[in-house]
Amino acid sequence: MTLSKPIALIAFSIISVPTYASAHDDQCSVVAASVADAGFEGDVTVTCTDSHAILTSDTYPDHDLMTGIIGTNEQVPVPAEYAAPIILTPTQGTTPLTRDAALGVAVNGVPIYDYTGGGEMSEADLAHHQAQHDTLQTNQLDVCGGHAGRGDDYHYHAKPTCMIEQMQNAGDAAIIGWAFDGFPIYSDANPDGTAIADGALDVCNGQPDEVFGYRYHTSPDSPYIVQCLMGEVPDFDALPRVRPLSAATGGGAQPGRPPQGGVDDLVFTQNDDGSRSMDYTYEGDPYFIRYAPAETEGCYAFTTQTVTNKGEVMTGEFCR
Repeated sequence: MTLSKPIALIAFSIISVPTYASAHDDQCSVVAASVADAGFEGDVTVTCTDSHAILTSDTYPDHDLMTGIIGTNEQVPVPAEYAAPIILTPTQGTTPLTRDAALGVAVNGVPIYDYTGGGEMSEADLAHHQAQHDTLQTNQLDVCGGHAGRGDDYHYHAKPTCMIEQMQNAGDAAIIGWAFDGFPIYSDANPDGTAIADGALDVCNGQPDEVFGYRYHTSPDSPYIVQCLMGEVPDFDALPRVRPLSAATGGGAQPGRPPQGGVDDLVFTQNDDGSRSMDYTYEGDPYFIRYAPAETEGCYAFTTQTVTNKGEVMTGEFCR
């Protein structure tokens, strides 16, 4: 979706930048270094074309998942092959871009969405906090800033705190992700460690940068993370989406619906054999979603008892 009115950027102070960001003449190397320096080169493959750096991963991070969620949508994280294209020659635009899918990718290969559950906001939505759609305030996110979306795909809607704790180069100078317009994403402070001045971040949660031209930030308050893209994206409508699960016999998997009032005691268990289980209670009754790898590659055998399906035990094989 393209918005009609340009939104001006705010003036900034010149800052120091991380040393690996100075190799601006080879942006592919910069993107690859951001992954390698963070210690995720074993989880994310970086390849480059003439126009893009492609970050390929299974979107399934090696950190705690789903802990702390109350407003569950009754979806679980399932690995999903994902190739995130990052423009190598970013150009700042004048009109913010939004979509109901990822706006970028973290250096561990997990997609980054805006803070809302629906995405693709209007100009008025961008200017005003949408509390009813805020995934953090409605308790839909885990303690790591992410959750499983409608496609049973794990992604971040807020600062990826657990990933940052894992980063070998963790610190204000570290790039924590890349937006699809080619501009980097940093954490809550300027790369030189100074605090970001009140009002310095624009509507997309970004500000000018002396090396890249522009950069995004996470923030303690809404919008918490990249809210829209301020760079030009010629192939915006063709940006990737995680392929949802579909039944092995054909047809899509029905997305869950958040149980009214939320659930209690949600626990997500991961076993060495690849099986997973999300167990929780709702109004005193137990519910669960469990799956294990099936014989067919990319497929999983599910057994579920959910509020969405009114407590009926259901089984099936689902594939990406």
